[in-house]
Amino acid sequence: MSSSKSVDREAPVQGALVIHPDREGRGSARHPEARLEEAAGLARALDLEVRETMVVVLRKLTPATLFGSGKVQELATIVEVEELDVVIIDDALTPVQQRNLEKALKAKVIDRTGLILEIFARRARTREGRLQVELARLTYERSRLVRTWTHLERQRGGFGVMGGPGETQIETDRRLIADKIGKLKRELVEVRRTRTLQRSARRRVPFPSVALVGYTNAGKSTLFNRLTEAKVLAEDMLFATLDPTLRSLKLPDGRPAILSDTVGFISDLPHELVEAFRATLEEVREADVVLHVRDIASEETEAQAADVRSVLQRLEVDMDERRILEVWNKADLLPDDLREEVLRDARRAHPPAVVVSAVTGEGCAALLAAVAGLVDEAPPVDVVTPPGEGAAIAWLYSHGRVIEREDGEDGRVRLSVSLTAQALGQFEQLFPQASVGR
Repeated sequence: MSSSKSVDREAPVQGALVIHPDREGRGSARHPEARLEEAAGLARALDLEVRETMVVVLRKLTPATLFGSGKVQELATIVEVEELDVVIIDDALTPVQQRNLEKALKAKVIDRTGLILEIFARRARTREGRLQVELARLTYERSRLVRTWTHLERQRGGFGVMGGPGETQIETDRRLIADKIGKLKRELVEVRRTRTLQRSARRRVPFPSVALVGYTNAGKSTLFNRLTEAKVLAEDMLFATLDPTLRSLKLPDGRPAILSDTVGFISDLPHELVEAFRATLEEVREADVVLHVRDIASEETEAQAADVRSVLQRLEVDMDERRILEVWNKADLLPDDLREEVLRDARRAHPPAVVVSAVTGEGCAALLAAVAGLVDEAPPVDVVTPPGEGAAIAWLYSHGRVIEREDGEDGRVRLSVSLTAQALGQFEQLFPQASVGR
């Protein structure tokens, strides 16, 4: 496949070959061609020029190079003829496989984990994001140090106690990386402590929290901007958002909520990244409502949704249906003959679903109404305010959902209002003169 080259005087464009190894018997729900296109999208996110893509069926795994010798020779010819710089393997490679392939192909070889780590390293902006990416990268590289020192002798000289200089250097580097990993983990503990304090402060202001999750490029940031009128980067690009962003959200009855946009998930998300980003994704674990945003126009929507649920389970996110609401996004891209079918499916969906278009705004009002219903965790309570307590009444309207109101002739006002437990406790502290019926 060819694509036009862009001119970059600072860094020449690197040509890439992208390969998806289709392992027979792996039983993946994803179509190989869809996985290949996703891998090509990841490569383009690194500003690589994808010149060739291919699916390679693996009937038998070769421990040394993953592919058989004939296929390796074929790939080497393609790399030489097309003058390619990088070969992307959409699978996990062992350090030995990566080293052997680089020797055989005479090009840089990157596996799926390394590719995603490189994208994350470029996109992280906050201190926390950079710490998490660096931790993930060092954890990944620790097992690959053998590649760095292959030019050194491994077993020369010595008195039977110490190996050659190469082995000494490897051990030194492993110790240095272990020290760096320990330091990063300590810094992330401090970051996690700070974020916990911030969440505790937000809980004292009794606003419900809503977190957006979903497969990468499902339209989370576009929806975030639509709902909050923010200007978060939203591009048709994998992993456009890495660092969590929080904004205030107005629910239909006027109550505020906190909406957070998080990093997109992806199939076979590297273990190193799941662990490293646990602090960031705690926003999801702590949320009152989780909105699972899906690209309903994609043929892979079901498989992508399954991948997201898998990661949420690995993060020990409560999958209670009361907290999960599916948002079927990109309705504007649905063909007319599918639109009615999707709307019918959404009404029967389990967990519940709302069909929206973040681009046009279609369905967003219904989405906000559904969110308002989900955050009403406590049954309504009766509140009676003395005459002249306008501040208390205004507070209830701002922080709860007023279901019923009755104004008495004596100036007292009785309200039936739904409040979170935190909001109810704060109201009783601020307005002890009001009567609250449990």
